[in-house]
Amino acid sequence: MSSAMKLPPSVAAPLVLVVEDEPGIATILVAYLERDGLRSLFARDGEQAVQLFRQHQPDLVLLDIHLPGMDGVDVLRFIRDQGQTPVIMVTALADDVDKLVALRLGADDYVVKPFNPAEVVARVRAVLRRSQPKATAAPMAPIRVGALEINPAEHSAKLYDPQGQATPLPLTLTEFRLLALLASQPRRCFSRAQLIEHCLPESDALERVIDSHLSKLRRKLQLAGQDELIETVRSIGYRLWAGD
Repeated sequence: MSSAMKLPPSVAAPLVLVVEDEPGIATILVAYLERDGLRSLFARDGEQAVQLFRQHQPDLVLLDIHLPGMDGVDVLRFIRDQGQTPVIMVTALADDVDKLVALRLGADDYVVKPFNPAEVVARVRAVLRRSQPKATAAPMAPIRVGALEINPAEHSAKLYDPQGQATPLPLTLTEFRLLALLASQPRRCFSRAQLIEHCLPESDALERVIDSHLSKLRRKLQLAGQDELIETVRSIGYRLWAGD
């Protein structure tokens, strides 16, 4: 199978980069994606994935964790260094360690082998919907809580210092959704189940996966000078606490 698949006629369709070292699995995934009207590219290893990512800037990456040479976690690190392109990891059955490592690094979802290709396409569509603002939706006003400003229309978040200088927060899609939800009702405690329902509604993620996403979100807030913006409420969940 060629590494660069022929693209369907609709150039406006989202482009998915499939990174998979098993040609049989890759062929099936590409066929199902294209049957659903999506464009696709195929990379058989991590180095080729990075090359194609740079060349084509896909809308989503479907990324196997276990790859020859540069593995999927290294590819995920590279993608996250470039920006917020959605990434769905593909992992071996019951390989919880790999799942959690990938999610801590900023993956948006994961699927487990063996999988139903139609379900994978549904996951891809779901993540793409979350990543793209609805054209028919009315613009949402920015949310301001203390030094934090979230702009849902721009899908951006900033922290302001006392002099009024803004520091952009480089958030993944899931991290942005979590922060926006917490900021929408400051001081309200959200359970892990509620956070999954609102921010990962199509995922079968475990509750501890939310802990991984929030841990990374907290580290980014800390780097921007906000050490205690998100508070853990023991045995319940999390809340945004901007002080008085």
